[in-house]
Amino acid sequence: MHEMSLAEGILEVVEATARRERARRVKRVILEIGALAGVEIEALRFCFNAVTRTTLAEHAALDIITTAGRGWCLPCGLEVPLTALADACPHCGSFQVQPVAGMEMRVKEIDIE
Repeated sequence: MHEMSLAEGILEVVEATARRERARRVKRVILEIGALAGVEIEALRFCFNAVTRTTLAEHAALDIITTAGRGWCLPCGLEVPLTALADACPHCGSFQVQPVAGMEMRVKEIDIE
């Protein structure tokens, strides 16, 4: 389960920001996760709750925004929607589709007090 290491990485970013801003606690963390990132959202939520215990982020809300996957089809040259990395181009049926969006994961916002 790589979601635990992802949650630990998120906590590192959150704690560094909270220390830099001299926060007393973290109220909310907003993540952007691409549909093609290979992250199990519910597992990440569970792991985030586990790693934030006894930290400034304990009880922080975790909001997740999922971004759509898109790819560039080499044969037809179109940018197409993707729901999985192995999707075929909906226009020409080719599997030569290079992902261009939807694989990212980032901390978008941290609400502190």
